[in-house]
Amino acid sequence: MKSIFRVQTLAALFLLITVACTQTSKDPKLMIQSEINSNWTFNQVGQDEWLPATVPGTVHTDLIDNEKIEDPFYRLNEHNLQWIDKVDWEYKTTFTVEKSLLKRDRIQLDFKGLDTYADVMLNNNKVASTDNMFREWQMDVKEFLQEGENELHIVFRSPIVEGIKKYDAQGYVIPASDNDQAENGEVEGGKRVSIYTRKAGYHFGWDWGPRLVTSGIWRPVYLQAWDEAKIEDLQIIQNSVEEDKATFTAVFEVDAAEKGKAVFSVKNEQNKLAEASINLVEGTNKYTVNFEIENPKLWWTVGLGDPYLYNLTGELSVKGRTTSKDTRIGIRTLELVRDKDDDGTSFYFKLNGHPVFMKGANYIPNDVFLPRVSAENYKTVVETAKNSNNNMLRIWGGGVYEEDIFYDLCDENGILIWQDFMFACAMFPGDDAFLENVKQEAIDNVKRLRNHPSIAMWCGNNEILAAWNGWGWRRAEEAKSKENADKIWQAYVDIFHKTLPGVVEEYDAQRSYWGSSPSSGLGVDADLVNGDEHYWGVWWGKEPFSTYATHLARFMSEYGFQSFPEIATVRKYATPEDYDIRSEVMNSHQRSSIGNGTIEYYMLKEYNKPKDFESFLYVNHVLQAEGIKFGLEGHRRAMPYCMGSLYWQINDCWPVASWSSTDYYQKWKALQYYVKKGFSQVLVSPYEEGIKFKVGIVNDRLEPIKAELNLRLVDFDGKVIWEEAHLVDIAANSSDDYYDVNKNELRFKYRKNIKNLVFTAELVENGQVLSKNYYYFLPYKNLKATTPTVERTISKTDEGFDVTVSTDKLAKSVYLQIGDEEGFFSDNYFDLLPNEKVTINLRTKIPEEQLNEVLTIRTLNDAF
Repeated sequence: MKSIFRVQTLAALFLLITVACTQTSKDPKLMIQSEINSNWTFNQVGQDEWLPATVPGTVHTDLIDNEKIEDPFYRLNEHNLQWIDKVDWEYKTTFTVEKSLLKRDRIQLDFKGLDTYADVMLNNNKVASTDNMFREWQMDVKEFLQEGENELHIVFRSPIVEGIKKYDAQGYVIPASDNDQAENGEVEGGKRVSIYTRKAGYHFGWDWGPRLVTSGIWRPVYLQAWDEAKIEDLQIIQNSVEEDKATFTAVFEVDAAEKGKAVFSVKNEQNKLAEASINLVEGTNKYTVNFEIENPKLWWTVGLGDPYLYNLTGELSVKGRTTSKDTRIGIRTLELVRDKDDDGTSFYFKLNGHPVFMKGANYIPNDVFLPRVSAENYKTVVETAKNSNNNMLRIWGGGVYEEDIFYDLCDENGILIWQDFMFACAMFPGDDAFLENVKQEAIDNVKRLRNHPSIAMWCGNNEILAAWNGWGWRRAEEAKSKENADKIWQAYVDIFHKTLPGVVEEYDAQRSYWGSSPSSGLGVDADLVNGDEHYWGVWWGKEPFSTYATHLARFMSEYGFQSFPEIATVRKYATPEDYDIRSEVMNSHQRSSIGNGTIEYYMLKEYNKPKDFESFLYVNHVLQAEGIKFGLEGHRRAMPYCMGSLYWQINDCWPVASWSSTDYYQKWKALQYYVKKGFSQVLVSPYEEGIKFKVGIVNDRLEPIKAELNLRLVDFDGKVIWEEAHLVDIAANSSDDYYDVNKNELRFKYRKNIKNLVFTAELVENGQVLSKNYYYFLPYKNLKATTPTVERTISKTDEGFDVTVSTDKLAKSVYLQIGDEEGFFSDNYFDLLPNEKVTINLRTKIPEEQLNEVLTIRTLNDAF
């Protein structure tokens, strides 16, 4: 019944679309467009079972909707679905075209995304073959359309079968990391074929993701018709910015049916900013119009100012008929500064003339099935970043160039984007056809995204240079064949040193291009003094958490530590019999080769063994957060030597043990709460350095601060053993130490056992606490922390409740839960001392009686 209702609803929507297509040729609009999103069905090629399909969508989600397969995320179901990517699939629909539409000069099909090897037929005429998930595909179809009903039929060839053909034809094996889970995917001979297909790498598996290789119409399909001319693209180039005015050039890319006079104009919401009469030339050409904006308001990142945006419309008029294209810009100057200094070469971003420390995270796709990521999902992840004081997200190169809405939200919220091109952890072919495909992919996406003020830079790839030189790939390939190794490296050079920077230079010359992350320059291996760094000594090298604060590069673009999701999420994909990290299900939802053992290794260094599985999950969250805290704070204290800290990663694409700070259902782990505090505009940070104990203060504001620094040593019963207060003048946009003492001297002052003490640092400005931080001198398992009694009171608010908590003894890592109910706590996993009260807001729709039943409060003492 559900499927029938959906088909009826889509049919009704399609009727509206057909009406939109029946505008007469006298319509004042030069161009009209309608989406073809209804009446779709799909079938496995060779079968005859046509079922309802959703477009945009994927084969996997259509099979789920039609109850042909089980949820791939539940328990071990993923392993039973590897057959799907080995067969071909077909989609078809019919749509009606009126005679008046056929009178238009040009009619095109516009596919925003086909995944991936697709043959497109219209009324049994093949109109295109596609081979790149990341490209947009337009095809002229007027000659194939007919009045009345038309059939659109698309056949998707297996990406694995096509990949094997190319793999076998190559003549030698091109190295790819084991993130391509060919063995799990039951691919012939374990062949890692992902590199041959321009498709999201993570679909073939990753060390945080499943192997579910999709096919389908993953982005919208449009039918476009126009007369005379069509605006293909509108680029806004910022020429200069001064206090009284900013100057721009609007570049119209126009496809004209014939030469003739045209009027181009640029408007904002209030006024026409410029107009020019220009003679069109037949074919696709570019035309420029200069304009100004008076008294410009600048676009700023989170915490520094308003991310002000201007809505602009480019309009083209021919013979009294018009077509237009809307865009939005932010006025700002942004540069990647690479200056020689006493240490090496700087790597930092200067926004509107100010060096800005980049605080943020790496970002992966929000689902393995991309079309089911909703606008609300995008809104949540961007709001999470903003509310956690992030000013940058890195779009990692093994996913996709994201949807327009994602960049729109980052524009609106003042978050910069480090944009990788879609290459990660593998070498790639270098034949002419592949290079041309990559070039067109890059052009499509650079043109689509370049007007967004959030785009900070373009980066060629993720970790490929590091793999070739640092992971031993080059040596291994040269040992097999120097000739083939040279070919593999030449392909790298052709893609990342020629093709991609060439596209950026031609289509977005005002932005920087960075060849590979991490690196120290184009083709230059990463070091700690000249570029960006991916630090995995913690985790892969089992180095102590404290090295996060000492292993410092100019920009830390990756580092991380794993945790499982919370128990409410685990219950969605596992049953109680699976509640053991060594169970088959937990191992399947842990894709790091050293994952569960490494979590346990670090956990037992800091804590005793948790008493049960749920306690293990809780302690794991705290472990992850406390570990990454060393990095968040250490990187910021090292400013201006280090000018960026992007942890791995903010989100998940399925429910899994991973490095994420929010899980697949976008629930905050302990780490996300720590990120919010660790990336606050003003941070007070106590730390040990050799024989010294210090308190650093970081001020990201662009103005100085006068504040009071309150330092205390407090025992776990709340007694103050020692305290000092200092008036401090904190320079704008700075990091410095404001307390410095020999550790032995500090211990002599209080003459107490450090097993029962916590050091607190609090920075207060005009009575407002800007930052508060705690420091323990020993791992938790060596502290003398006794079980506290935590009291709570609840009061109703407009959107939920305020929960006020207090304690009689130190309450470490206070964790508030509401079972499986939906809700969000404004703070969690926090430390609480006696004589303190903390009020936490809970945003939820559950009634108060139910809250009293489901609300639980846990501390670390409860876990052992």
